[in-house]
Amino acid sequence: MLSIQLIRQSPDVVRAAMARRGESPEALDRILTLDQEWRRVTHDVEELKAEQNRFSKDLKGKPSPETLDRMRGISDRVKTLEDQSREIEAKQETLMLNLPNLPHESVPYGTSSEDNKTVRQVGELPGFTYNLMPHWELGEKLGIIDFERGQRISGSRFYILKGQAARLQRALITFFLDEHTKKHGYTEIYPPFMVKGKVLQASGQLPKFAENLYRDTEDADDKWFVPTAEVPLTSMHADEILEASQLPINYVAYTPCFRKEKMSAGKDIRGLKRGHQFDKVEMYKFVEPSTSYAELESMLKDATSLLETLGIPYRILSLCSGDLGFAAAKTYDIEVWAAGLGEWLEVSSVSNVGDFQSRRANIRYRPKPGARPEYPHTLNGSGLALPRVMIAILENFQQADGSVLIPEALRPYTGFDRIGPASK
Repeated sequence: MLSIQLIRQSPDVVRAAMARRGESPEALDRILTLDQEWRRVTHDVEELKAEQNRFSKDLKGKPSPETLDRMRGISDRVKTLEDQSREIEAKQETLMLNLPNLPHESVPYGTSSEDNKTVRQVGELPGFTYNLMPHWELGEKLGIIDFERGQRISGSRFYILKGQAARLQRALITFFLDEHTKKHGYTEIYPPFMVKGKVLQASGQLPKFAENLYRDTEDADDKWFVPTAEVPLTSMHADEILEASQLPINYVAYTPCFRKEKMSAGKDIRGLKRGHQFDKVEMYKFVEPSTSYAELESMLKDATSLLETLGIPYRILSLCSGDLGFAAAKTYDIEVWAAGLGEWLEVSSVSNVGDFQSRRANIRYRPKPGARPEYPHTLNGSGLALPRVMIAILENFQQADGSVLIPEALRPYTGFDRIGPASK
C-alpha cells in the first residue's frame, strides 16, 4: 500500500509513476478527493468537540433547557460526522488497496513484456544431433508423467508424477532448501498452506486477485489456499515492531501453490508449464530501506546460483514498467532454456516491493533504540519454481536413446544418475 502522505504531498509524482505503469489516474484522483472530504469532516468534528469542551467548562449549576438542546445537537452532529468519516475512510482504503506500487527509477519504461530488457545470459544453449521430444512426450514415453490420470482425478491442468519423476521433484525441493539454508544464510520455514483473507491482503493478493485464488467458501474463518509462500511469509511479523539488530531477516519456504490461472488465457499451457497446483521454494527478506536494492541483487544471485550448479542455461530480464507485478517496485525475471520446446521459461521473479507490503501488514522496525518505528522493505523471489526446472532438466539432458541424465549435483538427492525407459 502506498503512503497517503506521499499521495497528499506529491500527487504529480505518483500520477507520473502510475502513467509509467499504464494505469489510469482515475483511482488516484478519487483518493485525493476523498482525502479532502475526510480532512474537512475531521476538522468539523474537532471544532464541534472543542465547542463541547467549552460548554462543559462554562457550565455552572443546572444547565438550561436551551443549553441542553444545544449540547445534544452538537453531540448528534459529531456522531453523524464520525459516521461519515468512517464511510469515507472505508472507500479510500478500498481504492488504496487496489493501487499498485510505484516503479523504481531504474525500471525501464515499457508497455508490455516485449519491452523487458535482457540483463545477461549465462550458459551456452545445448546443441543436439538427434531429434528432441518436448517433455510431455518424453515423460509419457518414459512412464514418469501421467497426464490422463491426473486430469481424470482432478480435471484440466493437473498431472501425476510417477517413479523417478516424483523422486526428481522431491530431490529438487530438498536441494533448493539445502542450498539456501546452508550456503545463502536463509532460515527454513514450513508455513501453513491455508491462510486468512487478511494475510492475502497484506501481501497484495487481495482484493486485486481474488478471482485467481482458491477459497474454502464454507470456512467461517475465511480460509484461502496459498498461491505462493510469499503470502504467509509476509505476515510472519504482521503487527510487530522489530529492532534494527534483527534485520535482515532471510526466510525460505517450500509450499505447493494453488492458482486458477485465469490470467493465462490464450497462453500455451501444455504439459507441466502452467498448472493449477505446483511446487515452489520461495525466498523472502525483511531489510532496512537503505540496503534493499543491494539485497535485491544478492537474492538474484542466490536464485541463479542454483541453475549454475545444475548446469541449466538461463537469462535474466529486467521487467519494464508496464509488465511489473502489482506489488513490485523492481523485478528481475529468471528464465531457463527448454531445448525440447525451443523456448525460454520463467522459473523465478525476484522483486523488491519496498514498504508496500510492510504497510499493509503493519510491520515496523526501530532504526535505533528509542527511535520512531519505520516500515522495513520486503523482497521476495522464487528459489525456484519446480515444474519449469523439471522441464529444463528433462529436455536439456535427454539422450539419443530416450533416457535423461540427472545433473551431477542432484544425484546424491535422487539416488540415481539417469532416468531410463519405463520397465514393462
